[in-house]
Amino acid sequence: MSELETLQTDLIARVAAADSADAVESIRVEALGKQGRITSLLKSLGGMTPEQRLVEGPAIHGLREAVTAAIGERKAALERAALDAKLAAETLDMTLPADRVPAGSVHPVSQVMDELAEIFADLGFAVASGPEIEDDWHNFTALNIPETHPARAMHDTFYCEEPSTAGGGQSPPSDGAGSASAAGRAARMLLRTHTSPVQIRTMLKDKPPIRIIAPGRVYRSDSDATHTPMFHQIEGLVIDRGITLGHLKWTLETFLKAFFERDDIVLRLRSSYFPFTEPSVEVDVGYSIVNGKRVIGGSEGWMEVLGSGMVHRKVIEACGLDPSEWQGFAFGTGVDRLAMLKYGMDDLRAFFDGDLRWLRHYGFGALDVPTLSGGVGVAA
Repeated sequence: MSELETLQTDLIARVAAADSADAVESIRVEALGKQGRITSLLKSLGGMTPEQRLVEGPAIHGLREAVTAAIGERKAALERAALDAKLAAETLDMTLPADRVPAGSVHPVSQVMDELAEIFADLGFAVASGPEIEDDWHNFTALNIPETHPARAMHDTFYCEEPSTAGGGQSPPSDGAGSASAAGRAARMLLRTHTSPVQIRTMLKDKPPIRIIAPGRVYRSDSDATHTPMFHQIEGLVIDRGITLGHLKWTLETFLKAFFERDDIVLRLRSSYFPFTEPSVEVDVGYSIVNGKRVIGGSEGWMEVLGSGMVHRKVIEACGLDPSEWQGFAFGTGVDRLAMLKYGMDDLRAFFDGDLRWLRHYGFGALDVPTLSGGVGVAA
């Protein structure tokens, strides 16, 4: 047996007998480290004649490969053995309670936002967003709300102290109907009073057909048991060819049935007035009296839940679209109000008090993710 064969047999035998990863590593360093025995042999190839390298080279490289393979196999075997021993020694009693109950909960507003997004995504709507600090063109003028409209009064709208010439990221179209004078004036900045500016920005940016919902915070100077200066709103917009009130009613009926998880939802549409829709309709939902409480469903009484209508042709024109070709509908409602109706809260101010007792009672677990298949409103 040659010297190389003897060395290979010795090293492989020592590797096979190693009983720990440290022992295997020690042999690897001895054989293959910078000063290792095999490394020294490889370095010696440089001083050999070509004829000697033809003979010794393959043998030395074969030695290195054999020892390297043996070390890798032994390391893997030791790791498997260690894992098996650990699994055999460790046990987990699944009947024991968790050491800590997860703290915190999802706010009802956040939960309802997720429920609404889930429902409308199933109906083909995308979620759109926009700035909460708006200019008056997007918030009022483009929505057919003139300067003399009461909503522009200081007691209804929060205006910023310092006017800005910026248009909030989107300048009014210079050729839009009624917008030329607005483009030439410094924009007056305010806290948006509704999420309708998102509809305007979407129509200016995207080509029809359009199907979006616009959830978010809005601000109005109002405060009582059912109103707060800041609240949450969701609006929907559809722009396409041949859209009618029938499409609007079907959409709202499907949405409300999914949200309240009842098939006996009955809607009543009443004529109304909004500057940005024509015709405009208020939407009432039927309710029943159960154990002295109003429950959504049935038709013993009626409760207003949202406003809607066909998008006014002036709004469509302001966004650079031809109202003779494109029609659509829009609707809007308060997310906080929907949460109150569904989950039995009676004071809107409690939503923003930060009372932990209220949050523990009405909050949702982090894993209560709303799905149409599992129920969009699984309470914590």
